[in-house]
Amino acid sequence: MRLRLDAVSVEIDGATLVEKLSLAAAEGEVVALVGPNGSGKSTALRCVYRALRPASGAVLVDGRDITALSLRDSAQQVAALTQEAGTDLDFTVEELVALGRAPHLDGNQPLSRRERELCTEAMARLDVLHLARRGVLTLSGGERQRVLIARALVQEPSVLVLDEPTNHLDIRHQVELLALLRSAGPTVLVVLHDLNLAAAACDRVVVLSRGALVAAGPPHEVLTPELIHEVFGVRTSVVPHPLTGAPQVLYSLPTAVRTESRP
Repeated sequence: MRLRLDAVSVEIDGATLVEKLSLAAAEGEVVALVGPNGSGKSTALRCVYRALRPASGAVLVDGRDITALSLRDSAQQVAALTQEAGTDLDFTVEELVALGRAPHLDGNQPLSRRERELCTEAMARLDVLHLARRGVLTLSGGERQRVLIARALVQEPSVLVLDEPTNHLDIRHQVELLALLRSAGPTVLVVLHDLNLAAAACDRVVVLSRGALVAAGPPHEVLTPELIHEVFGVRTSVVPHPLTGAPQVLYSLPTAVRTESRP
């Protein structure tokens, strides 16, 4: 399913957080949003999963304004993992994952056999099936993050939005998650801080700064030393990965100024 942000602007307390942002993600495409802290990435995502309403512009899913859908219908279309996602209630892992089916159920309707199998498959794909009977509050941050991603997949969304999903994950699970996103099926819009992960896993990279679009395109076109310095203020070299050819960003640390002490 196609996702498009059409000249979306967001204003809060008189401040413009996102200004006339336009971007698109084709069906099944994985698109990364990158940019410095405060550049509007999370704010843009909130418009997609309807936590915020744009001051102007529109979020379109297959050409339909998402605000024209009922909340139930939009929840069936769009699943989100937010930075604040979590639970204060001690559900078991399998109970929390099963909540992803809520938009598709009527009231207290029990899960069907297919839905139970869907939950089991999602837990297995996220490497949390062995934790199914554990209380969520007993899990590590990384384990809980993988459970929440499993819940989002169980929702069977057409569009999946994820805000820094690699937070708390070790290297293995970061790589596995990004590989999963490429094969999961939904159109994916994901906020990432790791430019190398974005380059390796995403079809296109969208760069934001101060709420505005700076660049968008395939990683090898967008992630240049010049752009990275302009947006992030750091010096880099960009080289092709020896196996995949994807751009790899090598950072140059500032040289500390040493002062010689005098007797």
